[in-house]
Amino acid sequence: MRDAVAAGWGGLAARRLRSALSVTGIAIAVASLVCVTGLAASAQSALLEQLGREGNLLTVAAGQTFSGDATELPRTAETMVRAIPPVETVTAVGTVPGVTVRRSAAIPALQTGGISVLAAEPTLLQVMGTRPLLGRYLDRVAATYPEVVLGSSAARNLGIDRIDPSTTVLIDGRLWPVAGVLAASTVAPEIDDAALVSVPIAERILGFDGAPTRIYLRADPDQVPAVAGVLPFTVSPRQPEAIEVRQPSDILTARIAARNAFVGLFLALAGVALLVGGISIANVMIVSVIERRSEIGLRRALGARGRHIAGQFLTEALLLAAAGGLAGALLGAAATALLASAQGETVVIPPDALAGALAASLLTGAIAGVYPAIRASRLSPSEALRAPE
Repeated sequence: MRDAVAAGWGGLAARRLRSALSVTGIAIAVASLVCVTGLAASAQSALLEQLGREGNLLTVAAGQTFSGDATELPRTAETMVRAIPPVETVTAVGTVPGVTVRRSAAIPALQTGGISVLAAEPTLLQVMGTRPLLGRYLDRVAATYPEVVLGSSAARNLGIDRIDPSTTVLIDGRLWPVAGVLAASTVAPEIDDAALVSVPIAERILGFDGAPTRIYLRADPDQVPAVAGVLPFTVSPRQPEAIEVRQPSDILTARIAARNAFVGLFLALAGVALLVGGISIANVMIVSVIERRSEIGLRRALGARGRHIAGQFLTEALLLAAAGGLAGALLGAAATALLASAQGETVVIPPDALAGALAASLLTGAIAGVYPAIRASRLSPSEALRAPE
């Protein structure tokens, strides 16, 4: 085996450019396998962590009756939900109808950008588990003076990427100072697309009637299904069928499933790239056999058997695949670490992915080297020695 490896390495070293190109093809394919698997594992780790944080979050919203008529949440809904024993924290928001949000009066009133105005309570951030990205959230000042906090999508649509005393938006024909911008929420897109004002200001200036349109609550994690089952009857005993209860963590579960589906597709593409790399190795080895017939004939004349010749060329193919696999694993791990860190995710590189990628590259090299090795072993010494240089 030591002689076979030495002879194989010598054959590859004599044709460095050709060997380097073959190694590059395998390395790219292996790097793709490692990178796709690593990025998927990193993203899934972040989603699972968030799923654990959001697993006990529930939302209650008004739905429709059996006749299709829109319903409203009772004004006492938040108080009744708070009375459920396993419920830990509750907050509510109410949509302010007929009010638009624009950057200035120069923007037509019809161009709302899908931004709604919500009357929100100070406990919203605590219940939602989010934070201000810029500035601050609604505080005691916002309960007395008109201030607005924008969701991440709303701020982006309005072109607001920084907060200073001159940052204002036009709400209902009046300029409102922007106190802050919230970080993006993966479980409450309605908050991302909203402009939030305090309930007292919404009632005093915007004519808000105080009726909630959505209630957010966190319950004891062990009692979430039970709480979800009694919420419709608690909120609306007369029409429980008109109350929608949702668990936002279902969105995260769906995202994990979607990511896994895309991972399968990308792994298939990486497998095709590995197949192309294997074909490249097979082609290089066949050309090598043709070019080195004199060498093969000389070794046979000196006593080497067919299995020795086959072992030499098969070893060369395995060395190419091993070098490409190692280089690709290192490249894929580095790319995974760089991209995952750039997205603020924990870097996760599954050991199984590294081992599987290396094993796949070696298997590809072995398969690619079988035919050239057999072809080289079947050359007769006399025929090989007569081959022109």
